[in-house]
Amino acid sequence: MIPALREQFNRRFTAEKYAHFLAMLDSVSGTHVDFRCSETPVFFPTELLERMAQYGIELYGQLAANPAYYRASEATIPEEYRVPNEAQHPLFVQADFGLVEAEPGRYDPKLVEIQGFPSLYAFQTALARQYKLAYGLDESYDPFLGGLTEESYLAMLRAAILGGRSPEDVVLLEIDPYHQKTLADFLITQRLTGIRIASITDVEKRGRKLYHEGKPIERIYNRVIVDELARKNVPIAFRFSDDLDVEWAGHPNWFFRLSKFSLPWFHHPSVPWTRFLNQIEVLPEDLDHYVLKPLFSFAGLGVKIGPTKEEIAAIPHSERDQYILQEKMDFAATIHTPSGPTKAEIRIMYIWDGAALHPVNTIIRTGRGKMMGVDFNKNLDWVGASAGFHIS
Repeated sequence: MIPALREQFNRRFTAEKYAHFLAMLDSVSGTHVDFRCSETPVFFPTELLERMAQYGIELYGQLAANPAYYRASEATIPEEYRVPNEAQHPLFVQADFGLVEAEPGRYDPKLVEIQGFPSLYAFQTALARQYKLAYGLDESYDPFLGGLTEESYLAMLRAAILGGRSPEDVVLLEIDPYHQKTLADFLITQRLTGIRIASITDVEKRGRKLYHEGKPIERIYNRVIVDELARKNVPIAFRFSDDLDVEWAGHPNWFFRLSKFSLPWFHHPSVPWTRFLNQIEVLPEDLDHYVLKPLFSFAGLGVKIGPTKEEIAAIPHSERDQYILQEKMDFAATIHTPSGPTKAEIRIMYIWDGAALHPVNTIIRTGRGKMMGVDFNKNLDWVGASAGFHIS
Protein backbone atom coordinates (compact mmCIF):
# COMPACT_ATOMS: atom_id res chain seq x y z
CA MET A 1 0.00 0.00 0.00
CA ILE A 2 2.90 2.34 0.82
CA PRO A 3 5.81 0.90 -1.19
CA ALA A 4 8.64 2.62 0.72
CA LEU A 5 7.41 1.36 4.10
CA ARG A 6 6.77 -2.12 2.73
CA GLU A 7 10.26 -2.36 1.27
CA GLN A 8 11.79 -1.07 4.51
CA PHE A 9 9.85 -3.53 6.66
CA ASN A 10 10.73 -6.51 4.45
CA ARG A 11 14.40 -5.53 4.42
CA ARG A 12 14.59 -5.27 8.22
CA PHE A 13 12.51 -8.37 8.93
CA THR A 14 14.12 -11.35 10.66
CA ALA A 15 12.67 -14.64 11.85
CA GLU A 16 13.97 -13.79 15.32
CA LYS A 17 11.91 -10.59 15.44
CA TYR A 18 8.81 -12.50 14.37
CA ALA A 19 9.36 -15.17 17.04
CA HIS A 20 9.81 -12.40 19.61
CA PHE A 21 6.59 -10.76 18.40
CA LEU A 22 4.62 -14.01 18.85
CA ALA A 23 6.07 -14.61 22.30
CA MET A 24 5.22 -11.07 23.38
CA LEU A 25 1.70 -11.45 22.00
CA ASP A 26 1.12 -14.65 23.99
CA SER A 27 2.50 -12.97 27.10
CA VAL A 28 0.28 -9.89 26.89
CA SER A 29 -2.74 -12.05 26.00
CA GLY A 30 -2.30 -14.34 28.99
CA THR A 31 -2.71 -17.38 26.76
CA HIS A 32 -1.35 -18.85 23.54
CA VAL A 33 -2.97 -17.05 20.61
CA ASP A 34 -4.58 -19.96 18.81
CA PHE A 35 -4.80 -18.49 15.33
CA ARG A 36 -2.10 -17.42 12.92
CA CYS A 37 -0.87 -13.85 13.16
CA SER A 38 0.98 -12.54 10.13
CA GLU A 39 4.65 -11.69 10.08
CA THR A 40 3.74 -8.15 9.16
CA PRO A 41 1.28 -5.37 9.86
CA VAL A 42 -0.21 -3.56 6.87
CA PHE A 43 0.51 0.10 6.11
CA PHE A 44 -2.31 2.16 4.60
CA PRO A 45 -2.59 5.72 3.35
CA THR A 46 -4.86 7.54 5.80
CA GLU A 47 -7.15 8.63 2.97
CA LEU A 48 -7.93 5.03 1.99
CA LEU A 49 -8.88 3.91 5.51
CA GLU A 50 -10.93 7.07 6.01
CA ARG A 51 -12.79 6.35 2.78
CA MET A 52 -13.63 2.83 3.96
CA ALA A 53 -14.69 4.17 7.36
CA GLN A 54 -17.01 6.68 5.68
CA TYR A 55 -18.44 4.00 3.38
CA GLY A 56 -19.44 1.90 6.39
CA ILE A 57 -21.23 4.87 7.94
CA GLU A 58 -23.05 5.54 4.66
CA LEU A 59 -24.05 1.90 4.30
CA TYR A 60 -25.50 1.66 7.79
CA GLY A 61 -27.21 5.01 7.21
CA GLN A 62 -29.01 3.59 4.17
CA LEU A 63 -30.45 0.78 6.25
CA ALA A 64 -31.32 2.97 9.25
CA ALA A 65 -33.28 5.29 6.96
CA ASN A 66 -35.18 2.48 5.23
CA PRO A 67 -38.33 1.35 7.10
CA ALA A 68 -38.95 -1.32 4.44
CA TYR A 69 -35.59 -2.89 5.23
CA TYR A 70 -36.33 -2.93 8.95
CA ARG A 71 -39.70 -4.61 8.36
CA ALA A 72 -38.18 -7.18 6.00
CA SER A 73 -35.35 -7.97 8.42
CA GLU A 74 -37.94 -9.04 11.01
CA ALA A 75 -38.17 -12.32 9.12
CA THR A 76 -34.44 -13.00 9.60
CA ILE A 77 -34.76 -13.40 13.38
CA PRO A 78 -35.81 -16.93 14.38
CA GLU A 79 -38.54 -16.80 17.01
CA GLU A 80 -36.48 -18.83 19.49
CA TYR A 81 -33.67 -16.25 19.23
CA ARG A 82 -35.78 -13.08 19.10
CA VAL A 83 -34.66 -11.10 22.15
CA PRO A 84 -37.10 -8.56 23.67
CA ASN A 85 -36.27 -4.88 24.24
CA GLU A 86 -34.23 -4.49 21.07
CA ALA A 87 -31.83 -1.55 20.93
CA GLN A 88 -32.65 1.06 18.29
CA HIS A 89 -29.11 0.81 16.87
CA PRO A 90 -26.43 -1.89 16.96
CA LEU A 91 -23.78 -1.12 19.57
CA PHE A 92 -21.02 -2.78 17.54
CA VAL A 93 -20.72 -2.86 13.73
CA GLN A 94 -18.11 -4.44 11.45
CA ALA A 95 -17.78 -3.60 7.75
CA ASP A 96 -15.41 -5.82 5.76
CA PHE A 97 -13.83 -4.53 2.55
CA GLY A 98 -11.51 -5.91 -0.09
CA LEU A 99 -9.56 -3.79 -2.54
CA VAL A 100 -9.86 -3.84 -6.33
CA GLU A 101 -7.40 -2.04 -8.56
CA ALA A 102 -9.42 0.65 -10.34
CA GLU A 103 -6.36 1.79 -12.26
CA PRO A 104 -2.62 1.19 -11.77
CA GLY A 105 -1.78 2.17 -8.21
CA ARG A 106 -5.32 3.27 -7.25
CA TYR A 107 -7.55 0.99 -5.22
CA ASP A 108 -11.28 1.05 -4.56
CA PRO A 109 -12.86 -0.64 -1.53
CA LYS A 110 -15.61 -3.19 -2.19
CA LEU A 111 -17.86 -4.46 0.59
CA VAL A 112 -17.53 -8.13 1.50
CA GLU A 113 -20.12 -8.08 4.27
CA ILE A 114 -21.41 -6.07 7.22
CA GLN A 115 -22.18 -7.38 10.71
CA GLY A 116 -23.98 -6.07 13.78
CA PHE A 117 -21.89 -8.10 16.20
CA PRO A 118 -18.73 -7.40 18.25
CA SER A 119 -15.30 -8.52 17.13
CA LEU A 120 -11.76 -8.50 18.57
CA TYR A 121 -11.93 -4.97 19.97
CA ALA A 122 -9.53 -5.58 22.86
CA PHE A 123 -7.11 -7.94 21.10
CA GLN A 124 -6.49 -5.64 18.14
CA THR A 125 -5.07 -2.93 20.40
CA ALA A 126 -2.63 -5.41 21.92
CA LEU A 127 -1.74 -6.79 18.48
CA ALA A 128 -0.87 -3.35 17.10
CA ARG A 129 1.19 -2.52 20.18
CA GLN A 130 3.22 -5.74 19.92
CA TYR A 131 3.97 -5.13 16.23
CA LYS A 132 5.37 -1.72 17.18
CA LEU A 133 7.46 -3.06 20.05
CA ALA A 134 8.82 -6.19 18.34
CA TYR A 135 9.80 -4.45 15.11
CA GLY A 136 10.71 -1.02 16.48
CA LEU A 137 8.07 0.74 14.38
CA ASP A 138 7.57 4.48 14.54
CA GLU A 139 5.17 5.57 17.28
CA SER A 140 3.41 7.86 14.77
CA TYR A 141 2.03 4.80 12.94
CA ASP A 142 -1.62 4.96 14.01
CA PRO A 143 -4.00 1.96 14.28
CA PHE A 144 -6.98 4.01 15.50
CA LEU A 145 -9.71 5.72 13.48
CA GLY A 146 -12.08 8.62 14.02
CA GLY A 147 -9.48 10.83 15.70
CA LEU A 148 -9.11 8.43 18.64
CA THR A 149 -5.95 7.79 20.62
CA GLU A 150 -5.24 4.53 22.42
CA GLU A 151 -6.49 6.09 25.66
CA SER A 152 -9.73 7.47 24.20
CA TYR A 153 -10.34 4.26 22.23
CA LEU A 154 -10.07 2.08 25.32
CA ALA A 155 -12.28 4.50 27.26
CA MET A 156 -14.96 4.29 24.55
CA LEU A 157 -14.74 0.49 24.51
CA ARG A 158 -15.03 0.26 28.32
CA ALA A 159 -18.05 2.57 28.28
CA ALA A 160 -19.77 0.52 25.55
CA ILE A 161 -19.23 -2.79 27.34
CA LEU A 162 -20.06 -1.60 30.85
CA GLY A 163 -22.91 0.76 29.96
CA GLY A 164 -22.55 2.53 33.29
CA ARG A 165 -22.68 -0.73 35.28
CA SER A 166 -20.13 -1.90 37.82
CA PRO A 167 -17.75 -4.49 36.30
CA GLU A 168 -18.89 -7.20 38.74
CA ASP A 169 -22.42 -6.89 37.30
CA VAL A 170 -21.32 -7.53 33.71
CA VAL A 171 -20.27 -10.77 32.00
CA LEU A 172 -18.68 -11.58 28.67
CA LEU A 173 -20.90 -14.42 27.45
CA GLU A 174 -19.68 -17.10 25.05
CA ILE A 175 -19.98 -20.85 24.44
CA ASP A 176 -17.17 -22.57 26.38
CA PRO A 177 -15.03 -19.40 26.22
CA TYR A 178 -11.82 -20.94 27.56
CA HIS A 179 -11.69 -23.28 24.57
CA GLN A 180 -12.47 -20.70 21.89
CA LYS A 181 -9.76 -19.49 19.49
CA THR A 182 -10.68 -15.94 20.51
CA LEU A 183 -9.80 -16.54 24.19
CA ALA A 184 -6.97 -14.01 23.95
CA ASP A 185 -9.51 -11.27 23.22
CA PHE A 186 -11.70 -12.39 26.12
CA LEU A 187 -8.82 -12.29 28.60
CA ILE A 188 -7.62 -8.87 27.45
CA THR A 189 -11.22 -7.61 27.63
CA GLN A 190 -11.47 -8.91 31.18
CA ARG A 191 -8.30 -7.11 32.22
CA LEU A 192 -9.44 -3.92 30.52
CA THR A 193 -12.93 -3.84 32.04
CA GLY A 194 -12.89 -6.08 35.11
CA ILE A 195 -15.92 -8.06 33.91
CA ARG A 196 -16.43 -11.79 34.35
CA ILE A 197 -16.03 -14.36 31.56
CA ALA A 198 -18.96 -16.78 31.53
CA SER A 199 -19.90 -19.82 29.50
CA ILE A 200 -23.54 -19.76 28.50
CA THR A 201 -23.82 -23.33 29.82
CA ASP A 202 -22.95 -22.08 33.33
CA VAL A 203 -25.67 -19.42 33.47
CA GLU A 204 -28.69 -20.05 35.70
CA LYS A 205 -32.15 -18.53 35.42
CA ARG A 206 -34.21 -17.60 38.47
CA GLY A 207 -37.43 -15.87 37.57
CA ARG A 208 -36.52 -13.06 35.18
CA LYS A 209 -32.90 -12.85 36.40
CA LEU A 210 -29.77 -14.60 35.16
CA TYR A 211 -26.96 -15.68 37.48
CA HIS A 212 -23.36 -16.78 37.05
CA GLU A 213 -21.62 -18.51 39.95
CA GLY A 214 -24.40 -17.30 42.23
CA LYS A 215 -24.01 -13.63 41.28
CA PRO A 216 -26.71 -11.78 39.33
CA ILE A 217 -25.97 -10.68 35.78
CA GLU A 218 -27.12 -7.14 35.02
CA ARG A 219 -25.49 -6.70 31.60
CA ILE A 220 -24.13 -9.10 28.96
CA TYR A 221 -21.30 -8.39 26.53
CA ASN A 222 -22.64 -10.88 24.03
CA ARG A 223 -20.12 -12.97 22.07
CA VAL A 224 -22.37 -16.00 21.51
CA ILE A 225 -22.67 -16.92 17.83
CA VAL A 226 -26.21 -18.22 17.41
CA ASP A 227 -25.17 -20.32 14.41
CA GLU A 228 -22.71 -22.23 16.62
CA LEU A 229 -25.25 -22.50 19.47
CA ALA A 230 -27.82 -24.11 17.18
CA ARG A 231 -25.35 -26.23 15.20
CA LYS A 232 -23.87 -27.78 18.35
CA ASN A 233 -27.25 -28.01 20.10
CA VAL A 234 -25.76 -26.44 23.23
CA PRO A 235 -27.98 -26.95 26.31
CA ILE A 236 -28.74 -23.69 28.16
CA ALA A 237 -30.96 -22.78 31.11
CA PHE A 238 -32.81 -19.91 29.46
CA ARG A 239 -34.22 -18.98 26.09
CA PHE A 240 -33.09 -15.91 24.19
CA SER A 241 -36.76 -15.10 23.65
CA ASP A 242 -37.42 -14.94 27.41
CA ASP A 243 -38.36 -11.54 28.86
CA LEU A 244 -35.27 -11.24 31.05
CA ASP A 245 -34.23 -8.49 33.43
CA VAL A 246 -30.86 -7.94 31.78
CA GLU A 247 -29.14 -5.43 29.46
CA TRP A 248 -27.27 -6.46 26.33
CA ALA A 249 -23.98 -4.90 25.25
CA GLY A 250 -24.57 -5.74 21.65
CA HIS A 251 -28.24 -6.68 21.36
CA PRO A 252 -28.46 -10.19 19.81
CA ASN A 253 -31.17 -9.27 17.27
CA TRP A 254 -28.66 -7.18 15.34
CA PHE A 255 -26.67 -10.33 14.54
CA PHE A 256 -29.54 -11.15 12.17
CA ARG A 257 -30.69 -7.69 11.10
CA LEU A 258 -27.26 -6.41 10.10
CA SER A 259 -25.77 -9.33 8.22
CA LYS A 260 -25.39 -10.75 4.73
CA PHE A 261 -29.17 -10.20 4.53
CA SER A 262 -28.35 -6.49 4.16
CA LEU A 263 -26.27 -6.86 1.01
CA PRO A 264 -29.04 -6.92 -1.65
CA TRP A 265 -30.58 -3.79 -0.09
CA PHE A 266 -27.63 -1.49 -0.61
CA HIS A 267 -27.27 1.04 -3.42
CA HIS A 268 -23.66 2.10 -3.08
CA PRO A 269 -20.56 2.10 -5.31
CA SER A 270 -18.73 -0.11 -2.81
CA VAL A 271 -21.29 -2.95 -3.00
CA PRO A 272 -21.03 -5.53 -5.80
CA TRP A 273 -24.15 -6.94 -7.49
CA THR A 274 -25.96 -9.12 -4.94
CA ARG A 275 -29.37 -10.85 -4.99
CA PHE A 276 -31.30 -13.23 -2.77
CA LEU A 277 -31.17 -16.64 -4.39
CA ASN A 278 -34.95 -17.07 -4.28
CA GLN A 279 -35.39 -13.83 -6.27
CA ILE A 280 -33.20 -14.86 -9.21
CA GLU A 281 -35.34 -16.16 -12.07
CA VAL A 282 -32.47 -16.92 -14.47
CA LEU A 283 -29.02 -17.76 -13.15
CA PRO A 284 -25.99 -16.01 -14.71
CA GLU A 285 -24.36 -18.14 -17.40
CA ASP A 286 -20.83 -17.82 -16.03
CA LEU A 287 -21.14 -18.74 -12.35
CA ASP A 288 -17.34 -18.77 -12.01
CA HIS A 289 -17.65 -15.02 -11.47
CA TYR A 290 -20.07 -15.34 -8.54
CA VAL A 291 -20.08 -16.40 -4.89
CA LEU A 292 -22.88 -18.27 -3.14
CA LYS A 293 -23.22 -17.40 0.56
CA PRO A 294 -25.56 -18.66 3.29
CA LEU A 295 -26.91 -15.69 5.25
CA PHE A 296 -26.02 -16.68 8.78
CA SER A 297 -22.92 -18.82 8.66
CA PHE A 298 -19.76 -17.64 10.36
CA ALA A 299 -16.07 -17.81 9.45
CA GLY A 300 -16.81 -18.70 5.83
CA LEU A 301 -18.80 -21.86 6.53
CA GLY A 302 -20.86 -22.91 3.51
CA VAL A 303 -19.53 -20.22 1.16
CA LYS A 304 -18.99 -21.47 -2.40
CA ILE A 305 -16.82 -19.53 -4.83
CA GLY A 306 -17.87 -20.23 -8.41
CA PRO A 307 -20.81 -22.51 -7.50
CA THR A 308 -22.09 -24.94 -10.10
CA LYS A 309 -25.68 -24.96 -11.31
CA GLU A 310 -25.98 -28.44 -9.78
CA GLU A 311 -24.93 -27.13 -6.35
CA ILE A 312 -27.50 -24.36 -6.57
CA ALA A 313 -30.19 -26.76 -7.81
CA ALA A 314 -29.55 -28.95 -4.76
CA ILE A 315 -30.72 -26.16 -2.44
CA PRO A 316 -34.44 -26.69 -1.67
CA HIS A 317 -36.66 -23.85 -2.90
CA SER A 318 -37.96 -23.42 0.66
CA GLU A 319 -34.41 -22.56 1.81
CA ARG A 320 -33.29 -20.28 -1.02
CA ASP A 321 -34.27 -17.13 0.83
CA GLN A 322 -31.43 -18.05 3.21
CA TYR A 323 -28.78 -17.60 0.48
CA ILE A 324 -27.40 -14.77 -1.61
CA LEU A 325 -25.57 -14.84 -4.93
CA GLN A 326 -22.96 -12.13 -5.23
CA GLU A 327 -20.66 -10.97 -8.00
CA LYS A 328 -17.12 -12.11 -7.22
CA MET A 329 -14.60 -9.34 -6.87
CA ASP A 330 -11.00 -9.89 -8.00
CA PHE A 331 -9.31 -8.41 -4.97
CA ALA A 332 -5.83 -7.09 -5.61
CA ALA A 333 -2.76 -8.54 -3.94
CA THR A 334 -1.49 -5.27 -2.51
CA ILE A 335 1.05 -6.52 0.04
CA HIS A 336 4.43 -7.51 -1.36
CA THR A 337 6.07 -10.10 0.88
CA PRO A 338 9.10 -12.39 0.59
CA SER A 339 6.64 -15.23 -0.13
CA GLY A 340 4.78 -13.38 -2.87
CA PRO A 341 1.96 -10.86 -3.32
CA THR A 342 -0.70 -11.15 -0.62
CA LYS A 343 -4.29 -9.90 -0.41
CA ALA A 344 -5.82 -8.03 2.52
CA GLU A 345 -9.38 -7.90 3.81
CA ILE A 346 -9.95 -4.81 5.93
CA ARG A 347 -12.53 -4.83 8.71
CA ILE A 348 -13.56 -1.36 9.84
CA MET A 349 -14.79 -1.60 13.44
CA TYR A 350 -17.41 0.80 14.79
CA ILE A 351 -18.99 1.61 18.14
CA TRP A 352 -22.33 3.39 18.49
CA ASP A 353 -21.45 6.22 20.87
CA GLY A 354 -25.01 7.17 21.78
CA ALA A 355 -25.58 9.53 18.88
CA ALA A 356 -23.72 8.17 15.86
CA LEU A 357 -21.68 5.30 14.48
CA HIS A 358 -18.01 5.97 15.24
CA PRO A 359 -15.14 4.22 13.37
CA VAL A 360 -12.58 3.12 15.94
CA ASN A 361 -10.12 0.47 14.73
CA THR A 362 -9.40 -2.18 12.11
CA ILE A 363 -8.88 -5.90 11.83
CA ILE A 364 -6.77 -6.99 8.88
CA ARG A 365 -6.85 -10.50 7.49
CA THR A 366 -4.26 -11.42 4.89
CA GLY A 367 -4.06 -14.42 2.63
CA ARG A 368 -3.11 -15.92 -0.70
CA GLY A 369 -5.84 -18.59 -0.80
CA LYS A 370 -9.29 -18.48 -2.42
CA MET A 371 -10.62 -16.92 0.79
CA MET A 372 -9.13 -15.28 3.89
CA GLY A 373 -10.11 -18.04 6.32
CA VAL A 374 -7.53 -20.23 8.01
CA ASP A 375 -8.66 -23.33 6.10
CA PHE A 376 -7.82 -21.62 2.80
CA ASN A 377 -4.32 -20.52 3.89
CA LYS A 378 -2.93 -23.59 5.61
CA ASN A 379 0.83 -24.10 5.56
CA LEU A 380 1.45 -20.59 4.21
CA ASP A 381 3.59 -17.87 5.74
CA TRP A 382 3.16 -14.08 5.65
CA VAL A 383 -0.61 -14.56 6.01
CA GLY A 384 -3.12 -14.44 8.86
CA ALA A 385 -4.51 -11.92 11.31
CA SER A 386 -2.82 -8.53 11.30
CA ALA A 387 -3.11 -4.91 12.36
CA GLY A 388 -3.45 -1.87 10.13
CA PHE A 389 -1.46 1.32 10.54
CA HIS A 390 -2.40 4.44 8.64
CA ILE A 391 0.22 6.93 7.63
CA SER A 392 -0.64 10.50 6.65
